[in-house]
Amino acid sequence: MLPAAHDDPFAQFKVTFFEECTELLADMEQHLGDLESGSYEGETLHAIFRAVHSIKAGAGAFSFTRLVEFSHKFEFLLDELREGKLEVADDLVETLFRSFDVLSDLVGFAQNAEEPEGNYGQDALDQIEAYLGGSDGDGTDTKPGADTAVEEGAEAAGDASGGEDKPAVKDDTKHFRIEFTPREAMYRHANEPLLIIRELKDLGRTETTIDTSRLPALQAMEPEDAYFSWVFDLWTTHDRDDIDEVFEFVIDDCDLTIVTLDDSNTVVSVDVSPGRTDVGDEDDFGFFVPVAPIVGGVVSAVDPTPEKEEQVPEKKEEAPALAAAKPAAKKPAPTKPGAAAAGPAVSSVKAASIRVDVDRVDRLVNMVGELVITQAMLAQEVELGKEMSTDRVGSGMDELSTHIRELQENVMSIRMQPVKSVFSRMPRIVRDVSKKLDKKVRLVTVGEDTEVDKTVIEELADPLTHMIRNSLDHGLETPAERKEAGKAEEGTIRLSAEHRGGRIIIEIVDDGRGINREKVLELAIEKGVVSEDAQLTDNEIDNLIFAPGFSTAEEVTDLSGRGVGMDVVRRNIQSLGGRVSVQSFPEKGTRFTLTLPLTLAVLDGMIVSVADQKYVVPINSIIETVRPPKKDVEMLVGGGSVIRIRGDYIKVLPISLVFGLKGGEQDPSKGLVVLAETEGGRTVGLLVDALAGQQQVVIKSLETNFKAVEGIASATILGDGSVCFILDIDGLSKMKVPQHRLKEQKRLSSRSETNDNEDENENDKTAGVAAE
Repeated sequence: MLPAAHDDPFAQFKVTFFEECTELLADMEQHLGDLESGSYEGETLHAIFRAVHSIKAGAGAFSFTRLVEFSHKFEFLLDELREGKLEVADDLVETLFRSFDVLSDLVGFAQNAEEPEGNYGQDALDQIEAYLGGSDGDGTDTKPGADTAVEEGAEAAGDASGGEDKPAVKDDTKHFRIEFTPREAMYRHANEPLLIIRELKDLGRTETTIDTSRLPALQAMEPEDAYFSWVFDLWTTHDRDDIDEVFEFVIDDCDLTIVTLDDSNTVVSVDVSPGRTDVGDEDDFGFFVPVAPIVGGVVSAVDPTPEKEEQVPEKKEEAPALAAAKPAAKKPAPTKPGAAAAGPAVSSVKAASIRVDVDRVDRLVNMVGELVITQAMLAQEVELGKEMSTDRVGSGMDELSTHIRELQENVMSIRMQPVKSVFSRMPRIVRDVSKKLDKKVRLVTVGEDTEVDKTVIEELADPLTHMIRNSLDHGLETPAERKEAGKAEEGTIRLSAEHRGGRIIIEIVDDGRGINREKVLELAIEKGVVSEDAQLTDNEIDNLIFAPGFSTAEEVTDLSGRGVGMDVVRRNIQSLGGRVSVQSFPEKGTRFTLTLPLTLAVLDGMIVSVADQKYVVPINSIIETVRPPKKDVEMLVGGGSVIRIRGDYIKVLPISLVFGLKGGEQDPSKGLVVLAETEGGRTVGLLVDALAGQQQVVIKSLETNFKAVEGIASATILGDGSVCFILDIDGLSKMKVPQHRLKEQKRLSSRSETNDNEDENENDKTAGVAAE
């Protein structure tokens, strides 16, 4: 039985690892898209390689064996590309994309502590092997007749005997001695020496000596500091560049000396890491002289103090450090494929961190300081009692209000993230779907740096995916159809984002055939979505594609025709407090528009009063507020009313009737009608008693704290401590007022009309008497 995630001592580190994997995979996918389009630079291949290398390194630290094995092969293929041994071609890019998919899936398996099938990803591995021409992925050629690398001998801890029984090596094998001393802060930069040792072992036969002389007493030990250092003897057919590559990620966090030895263990050359000043000096002729003692032509790995030198044995064929080596450690049992599943489950530990610019944190800290100062000033004024200056208190309150607003904005900005993380996934979707449909499509993205709340970004991927696929499948024509219509064979989809009026607007525009309104209306009638005698505008017909179960696909495929998709898009966007609409231009294209709040935590709203209750109407939904004259109010036969606004009739919903409040205004001509826009683009009138003012409110979830209530989106707490409900405009427009309440409204309206007539007659009589 697997231990729970909270029992895993490495759970928090795994969460960080998988967060980084998500970012690395997103960047990698974007770079692969650049590779395919031919718009890449020299750094593109290096960036892809580094992403795979980083994932492999982290996976090795947690023993995700399947992930390590696959990424190692993938990494080697990328290395061949970087060195120019392979050329970027369409079929190779296809292999890279396929390998990327497998790598992503293996990360997912590891994160969820699941074990993939035994042969999962084998097809991608076969493709990689085909390009490598029989290489084993370690940089060692295993083709028939080829020279092979030195057989890997000693384990990571080294040979305690000092390596006297070394096996015979090939003539082209080189002997390197590597002194690797991590600096104290190396671990804090997410570097792991064990992974470096494993990388060296991949290059050839190694013997390793560990130096623990810097290890302090237990009570003085800092968990994140590095205290050990190592000396590696490496026999390899690889070049020096391959060794440098092993240390490329830690070169700034360590002191590194690499010595080349000949057959008699005599120093051929010495090289040190940049910036190292404690391992050598120049003699009078400008030649580098190692500080570490050279005994018998070998650079010693021990501390070069006189006391240490006196203890150096005079055995010339081996290094003193090797003589002091500890017994070889036993090699751990090999992990079975899919061993990721054997680790503690971490799927229950969700990533809850975000990367924040230091400038934003500095502004936040500064605002807290300003608040403390203002609070201290107000406290001092209050302590003065009667001598308190009203002007100073008023000024202080204004200043406090300004600081709090700025603090709120700064806190909100910390949650803001660019939409690039979502947009970067779309090129891959366009690529895969267009190939399946045999269409030529170009995706253009604009405004990738537009920032929005992290929660909104996390929920954007699915809606955008559905709409992009819809444009590809239903909107854009085949190359032959486009050519016949006088268009370019390659279609274009434009994905853009921008801030507008305190909201984020995302548009998906294609230059396809547009929506076939006749077919849409015919299907809507056939499916019972609208009645046969319905009179709909073009815009209303276009929006029918968001109806549940509606699809214009003639056959079911893996892309469309299952009756799901666009209705899911609308529900997802509504759950974010946003709206989605569509505009179609026959034979020219279609535009989908998503309007979303910048944050899900704060809302600009208009507070309205109804009877003895207050409600919040979202500002972004309000069109205008009117008090219609009596002549523009029409009562309906079955109850209810409509008002005439500029030639259009708009349904009126008395909030007091909807929620059963006593004493609320039910006559539109005596109350206020707030005209609000629903998700479908329709307008509804909310009848309230009065407006209480505009205010920014903090959103509190009803489902979390109570339960879902029809017509109510969420709640907030006002300044007086009372709970105030935030109205759900779309939900209200679909609610039916109970019949007995409508009858009561009609009765009250008739009585009011009678009273008005009596008042008019009385006024006429009074006017007549006055005239006489």
